[in-house]
Amino acid sequence: MSVERYSYPFSAIVGQDRMKTALVLNAINPAIGGVLIRGEKGTGKSTAVRALARLLPEQEVVAGCRFGDNPNDRESLCLDCQARLQSGETLAATTRRMRVVELPINASEDRVVGTIDLEAALKEGSRRFEPGVLAEANRNILYVDEVNLLDDHIVDVLLDAAAMGVNIVEREGVSVMHPARFILVGTMNPEEGELRPQLLDRFGLCVDVEGIRDLEQRVAIVEKRAAWEDDPGQFFSDHKDAEEDIRDRIAEGIATFPEVSIPRGVLQLIAELSIALEVDGHRADLVCSRAAQAEAAYEEVPEVGTEHVARVADMVYAHRVRSLPFGKGGPNIGDVITRVLGRN
Repeated sequence: MSVERYSYPFSAIVGQDRMKTALVLNAINPAIGGVLIRGEKGTGKSTAVRALARLLPEQEVVAGCRFGDNPNDRESLCLDCQARLQSGETLAATTRRMRVVELPINASEDRVVGTIDLEAALKEGSRRFEPGVLAEANRNILYVDEVNLLDDHIVDVLLDAAAMGVNIVEREGVSVMHPARFILVGTMNPEEGELRPQLLDRFGLCVDVEGIRDLEQRVAIVEKRAAWEDDPGQFFSDHKDAEEDIRDRIAEGIATFPEVSIPRGVLQLIAELSIALEVDGHRADLVCSRAAQAEAAYEEVPEVGTEHVARVADMVYAHRVRSLPFGKGGPNIGDVITRVLGRN
């Protein structure tokens, strides 16, 4: 029996629909920029991330590549694979499943970005590079628990790599670059400290989670967990069809989202939302359009509509609305979204 059958199914997670949606949308289009999940412990955050990874399609990778390069994307190959091509070698391909790479809370910058052997570089002129977490995370899910407790500089490095899709390491005039395209998932408990607004804004989506208060759902959580612990294989079999349905929809969404059109009227609607909520810059507009496009692809719809914007808007703007001084809060996101979308 496969290890997968002993893993908790994504479809069996009770509630937390916004969190699950945010994860699925980033799986379909990682250019959304990841998701920050804020809330108390014990709400299924890590369970959902690991369960999602098992639903993502297998990847074709260059055999023997330390970074899991895509053999069909010549423009993003690492330096080693480029050198192999230039020497006349054919890049053999193999397949792998996506996995969750976790960043240790006490990770140093060298552990994150990797290290260069300066002695070898100076004496031999060679670039001996020891890959870090960003190399492991390429084309995988990078899971950062308690991201608010990391040094701001480390968070900057992570977000820079997520935005650019590459990791550049420079030491004493020696530079190494490798692809670093990953789905970034950060979690935090706001009671333990907040992220700076500049860092918050760079997460594509943000979802607030809390313990479920509904009586029936709380009972269902305990019952499902007990059933899984008693017989994981049978529990997985009971949810096999639901898992396959989500897996197929994600795969179809990945394949079709580039073809999903976004009417100019919808883009104007998104811009109107950003203006009404007084967000800084234009990142929110870009993220909202990408998330709505991924939502339409997941729903197997060829064109983004107002309803798709409505489903993702709160996740896009939740962490971008500025609070007023003296604890007066800021614009009510729900009211603004309802008002703006209700006129269209």
